[in-house]
Amino acid sequence: MKIIVDAMGGDFAPKAQVEGATMAAQEFGIEVVLVGRRAQIMEELEEELGYHKALPQGISIVEASEVVTMEDDPARVIREKKDSSLVVGLNLLKDGGGDGFVSAGNTGALLTGATLIPKRIRGIRRAALSPVIPNREGGALLIDCGANAECTPEYLMQFAYMGSYYVRRVLGRENPRVGLLSNGTEESKGTALQQETYKLLQSAHGAGKLNFIGNIEGRDVLLGGADVVVADGFTGNVLLKGIEGTAMFIMGEIRSAFRQNAVTKLKGLLVKKNLRGLKNKMDVSEVGGTALLGITKPVIKAHGNADARTIRSAIRQAGALAKSGIIEDITANIDTISIKQTDGE
Repeated sequence: MKIIVDAMGGDFAPKAQVEGATMAAQEFGIEVVLVGRRAQIMEELEEELGYHKALPQGISIVEASEVVTMEDDPARVIREKKDSSLVVGLNLLKDGGGDGFVSAGNTGALLTGATLIPKRIRGIRRAALSPVIPNREGGALLIDCGANAECTPEYLMQFAYMGSYYVRRVLGRENPRVGLLSNGTEESKGTALQQETYKLLQSAHGAGKLNFIGNIEGRDVLLGGADVVVADGFTGNVLLKGIEGTAMFIMGEIRSAFRQNAVTKLKGLLVKKNLRGLKNKMDVSEVGGTALLGITKPVIKAHGNADARTIRSAIRQAGALAKSGIIEDITANIDTISIKQTDGE
């Protein structure tokens, strides 16, 4: 298994990418290709990890002289920064130089690049960002969380199928429950988009192609109401950011409560193990990143502030996605999950 990493994308690049890649190679036996400015990568290897001249086992470097910044216009990156670590890495992925790609860089540029270079699976209208969010049943896949602010019912129907394949293949859950994010559980709730999508998903359920359980409200996502939560990118992103903010607030309040005095500090020690388990469940560094589903090759978007542990986990996640067979599932069932086919799509 060989995973390509954009070594220059992200707030802590290339340090986090170099350290994370080395950890992944040692722990998981994954070959990692670091794409970026060789001099800077070698400097990190020497200063941080003590490697001189010889590369760590399982690590290789592909030179790319340019860097895509968070301020770059995604539409211009592919055309104007052809020797950037992002573009070189995606071309390497397209040409078979690796089994998956990880980047913590500019999200818009990654979406555009993945769509134009390895390209979408033929018949898939839009690729979708699909994070696994924690809940009391072990996590749910949210699809989409920001790639497509405006959607059609067909987009959401395809998201439902792709999410179902992912949960079955990667999370190992047979017959995943698919819920449509809305402002109420009744069929009549939501905008015209949700109402029309509801009909499509209900029809797929009736045909035995999806396990559609109906609408799901935001409060039920964390309680484990569904394995796949289908949303347009705008609504999904609001939900995701709300969950992230709530988690940060609650963990901060818990820490403050146990630091008030000697008695509360002692109580905190008694429940430290339990609190660590809660923290790990909410820890993005263990999850890795967000799968970009609908692309012909596995692509993982890590958070912009990803540290070494997060990059390590994202590499592991990319390897799991590459092994899962989900892309083959989507490709083989494209006629089922498309309303109509258009030449050139």
